[in-house]
Amino acid sequence: MREVRQYRVAQVAPYVNWLYFYHAWQVGGKGEGERESLKADADDMLRHFDKHYSTKAVVALFDACAEGDDIILEGSKRIPMLRQQAPDAKGECLCLADFVAPAGSGKMDKVALFAATVDPMMENEPSDDPYRRMLAQTLADRLAEATAERLHEEVRKQLWGYAAGENLTMDDLHAEKFQGIRPAVGYPSLPDTSLNFIIDRLIDMREVGIRLTENGAMRPHASVSGLMLAHPKARYFNLGKIGNDQLADYARRRGMPMEMARKFLATSIGKS
Repeated sequence: MREVRQYRVAQVAPYVNWLYFYHAWQVGGKGEGERESLKADADDMLRHFDKHYSTKAVVALFDACAEGDDIILEGSKRIPMLRQQAPDAKGECLCLADFVAPAGSGKMDKVALFAATVDPMMENEPSDDPYRRMLAQTLADRLAEATAERLHEEVRKQLWGYAAGENLTMDDLHAEKFQGIRPAVGYPSLPDTSLNFIIDRLIDMREVGIRLTENGAMRPHASVSGLMLAHPKARYFNLGKIGNDQLADYARRRGMPMEMARKFLATSIGKS
């Protein structure tokens, strides 16, 4: 199953998490008046965006199983994951592959891959006013995330349908009270941006207007990609630092030179 979705800005704006928007503007703990003024300007720009731009997303659902620290899609498409080297607060060393049924278990699981983005002109809204340019950029970032949020809800309730009876408020969604997780490339549990090359080959991000740089970064910048996992015990975690032994193993599983893997994982490698 593969789906491409296009949304009006008004369709995804309700999914915006304004806490992150205020954090980007560093007004989270400031006066209510300052936040209200910023929100009023943001709402005005959202109405403008709705008249001129849209957001897009692509998602594909694959049969999947886990083999060691790798997620295997359709029996042959391998996505290597990384495992925490230091136990977390629960005493566990987690890997995203832990939340997919293991090969040989007799159970075939599923994993969804996705990418969401905005119209490129949205984050480059023409203006001589630095404030409005920054407002457009921060809103574009939030709308890309909001598009992923709406898409994830549609996947859970309809496209995958493992939570067809879900009935959550927007606050519940932002508090991630749904079943499963949506780890994004570049975030703490999935820090290797070069995984975007694998995801692109499998779901074709170009169809929704996303292009990748030589380092796997997405353009438009206001884009998000990653995995959707349904395991009821799946949770987010911070990978932390990895050692040279795991780096070498990961490079082998990715089929790339160790120094290239080191470049992609520079911020996740501990001191030798």
